[in-house]
Amino acid sequence: MAQPESTAPLRGRHAAPAPSDARVAVVIITRDRADELLHTLERLARLAERPHVVVVDQGPGRRAAEAVRRRFPAVEVIALGEDHGAAGRNVGVRAVDVPYVAFCDDDSWWAPGALDRATGLLDAHPQIGLIAGRVLLGDDEQLDPACAEMAASPLDGDPGLPGRRVLGFVACGAVVRCSAFLEAGGFHRRLGVGGEEQLLAVDLAARGWELVYRDDVVAHHHPSQIRDRRRRAELRARNQLWVAWLRRHHPTALRISRAALLAAARQPAARAGLLHAVSGARWALANRRPVPAWLEADLRALDAAAESDT
Repeated sequence: MAQPESTAPLRGRHAAPAPSDARVAVVIITRDRADELLHTLERLARLAERPHVVVVDQGPGRRAAEAVRRRFPAVEVIALGEDHGAAGRNVGVRAVDVPYVAFCDDDSWWAPGALDRATGLLDAHPQIGLIAGRVLLGDDEQLDPACAEMAASPLDGDPGLPGRRVLGFVACGAVVRCSAFLEAGGFHRRLGVGGEEQLLAVDLAARGWELVYRDDVVAHHHPSQIRDRRRRAELRARNQLWVAWLRRHHPTALRISRAALLAAARQPAARAGLLHAVSGARWALANRRPVPAWLEADLRALDAAAESDT
């Protein structure tokens, strides 16, 4: 796969450097949601871990960046001036000099103690490239459905791993080893935001990194009302196809494509996603790199588990 497209961030003049003893930083991407971003920063400022925070502002205006610099001068602000999608997180990771990064969205934050637990696990288990945390939704703290699937992961793993082995994660509930993240190429800009995690998860695993789910590494997510839900569903449908064409073995890619055709006949978002995927088929096939056989077998086991649940 081609590496994520390069970015040229413009740093805020008043950005503060990370403390020299920091072990983990928090990277947040935001676009046109200044009020929610400030609420998230207030939550993060209360954490005993006191992580260095980097905000990657992908909006065309300056309101969010200016508000952050005024109210949270210790927060580093990188104003891109354009939307890089999930790849904006790559900019934040490259900007810090720490071994680990925890991701947030501008409408999510980490629970007290979560970052300390994640850091300790990554220190103790150098083979882990990513910890997938438990994401709780809204005021009633419902478990994110993706986390329920990870908690029931059927994958076998090293008995020494401190949690269930998984091949996915929720971005706003993930803590990564920076070296592993950058080695795998980070988030691909072409995927945008919506199902962007799967390609990175597969590429981490293909390089020998373990991904582990931990329900005691907790993040809170209060999904913003300022979002295009239909667009997000379209991107998820498109990205599922692109990941199949980029990484899955031919029989599986064909099966996923057939399922997408059937879904497109019933669901407008699936239909739009299919059309978008087809428009990028040449790119996907040109960058095709099927995963090793052992990893394809693990992915099929996860596919079967998901199908049995539905």
